[in-house]
Amino acid sequence: MLSLIFVLCSGVVISPVVFAFHASPESGDGATSFPVETQLTAGPEGHRISNSNVWSPDSQWIVYDGRTGEDFNGSDIRRVNIETSGVQTLYSSPEGSHCGASFYHPRADYVTFILSPKGPDPEWTYAASRRRGGLVDVRSPGECRSLDAMDYSAPFTPGALRGGSHVHVFSGDGQLVSFTYEDEILRQLDGREGAPPSQRNIGVLFPAGPVEVSPDHPHNSDGDYFSVQISETVAAPVPGSDEISRACENGWVGTGGYLKPDGTRQAYAVAFKGLVTAPDGTRHYEVFITDIPEGLVPEARPGTPLEGTLTQPPSPPRGIGQRRLTFTAGREYPGLQGPRHWLLSSPDGSQIAFLMKDQDGLPQLFSISPNGGEPRQISESPFGVSSAFSWSPDGRFIACARDNSIFITEVATGEDRRLTARSPDETAPLPYACVFSPDGRHIAYERLDADGNEQIYIVSVPGASGD
Repeated sequence: MLSLIFVLCSGVVISPVVFAFHASPESGDGATSFPVETQLTAGPEGHRISNSNVWSPDSQWIVYDGRTGEDFNGSDIRRVNIETSGVQTLYSSPEGSHCGASFYHPRADYVTFILSPKGPDPEWTYAASRRRGGLVDVRSPGECRSLDAMDYSAPFTPGALRGGSHVHVFSGDGQLVSFTYEDEILRQLDGREGAPPSQRNIGVLFPAGPVEVSPDHPHNSDGDYFSVQISETVAAPVPGSDEISRACENGWVGTGGYLKPDGTRQAYAVAFKGLVTAPDGTRHYEVFITDIPEGLVPEARPGTPLEGTLTQPPSPPRGIGQRRLTFTAGREYPGLQGPRHWLLSSPDGSQIAFLMKDQDGLPQLFSISPNGGEPRQISESPFGVSSAFSWSPDGRFIACARDNSIFITEVATGEDRRLTARSPDETAPLPYACVFSPDGRHIAYERLDADGNEQIYIVSVPGASGD
């Protein structure tokens, strides 16, 4: 149990803006009306939601950060209430530093997010290899704890990172936290002959902390969790092999893992995109998975330290290995394609969803079992998917943006339903997120308002429990 002490911050309340759209000839589905769409935020400041886990466990709040555009420039983590549009500030960065990419704990009032280096410091600016995870208790906001320890000076510390972590997402039971990682020590060697490149990888935080590090570097910090890397990359994958040069866009498999062919349950697993080299030398992303043994106590493999060395990255612990699930080099459009998206599984863990292009070159929803096999095409829409996606809590539907609208697709049949009227291009749903609430009643997403500012919207899901 963490001992957390925080300072209360004041909030701001704005009036909700509600739209009841009706169908037009351009809506494309023949519907006579659409569910109610509600604008929750207003104003020119940033309102950026993440691709998943943005809802509080009670489905009443949506957490977001203050980034605008494509730069990491937000200074606040906030949440907005879907009934009142009341806004509460959960954390504000010190002057010169930033925060962003916030995610809710699935069962408790905690929020994770990225912290940039304390600044301003022209010698140590924000980068993918210079960031860490923070955690705030939303019941008493104002300060945050460090999720991961950072140790940028040798000898390195087991359980600490030597680089930057990103997208900190709790497992379905809230016990572990996954993240992407880039190594600062190797980044400093980039370009040197014989040096391994700094590459993106996947890691997991275990509740085996705290991890304490020496203060002999100005950006070292202790952390509450024990960090390990769970993916393995190489500088130059052998063409046609299962080796990868990058691991990214990961997601937990199932809220409680998945069933193996022998009927046993794999409690923890992370699916991710792995960048492979095809036999013809081209590169594309495939679906990979890493199973995490239940009750794992992170320990090193012989000769491969968990913490890494001055010339080698951290190594996955004993008992962890990645598997390749898809083999798409022979397709007309090989690999995972479409808007940036994260691999997300059905709540029961039986299907991992991702995007690939169909024979017409349109991004569509596909899925594959965590046990392998052939991918299954879910959607066959004349409109390509234009956003990240999410599953409904009962596993029946996937929500995403298409044709300047929010859609849900029934996974079993591929049948689509348009939930919002087709917007003009300038106010179309943005690609970052399209996230079902835990109770299945609403979907959160972003689009631009008439003034060109990013705003958070929700739309109700017809037929959902309570509607």
